[in-house]
Amino acid sequence: MLRIPRRYSHFVFAVIQSGMTSAIAAAIASMPFLDDSTFTVHWLGSWLIAWAAMAPIVILAAPFIRRLVFALTIASE
Repeated sequence: MLRIPRRYSHFVFAVIQSGMTSAIAAAIASMPFLDDSTFTVHWLGSWLIAWAAMAPIVILAAPFIRRLVFALTIASE
């Protein structure tokens, strides 16, 4: 198991979250290729491109999203 210091947890979260999201989106976009038996090839190519694009966006957007969520919510008592 990797032992990445916790101070980098936002980067680890971003990589995992963007990887999962882009994998699902690429699978949906690759559905037309199920009939051709080329789904896996198209899905993998689409996923790698989407993940490479989304990881930096998630890393940069995460602090803004956290602040927005904090502003939109209140602590329950």
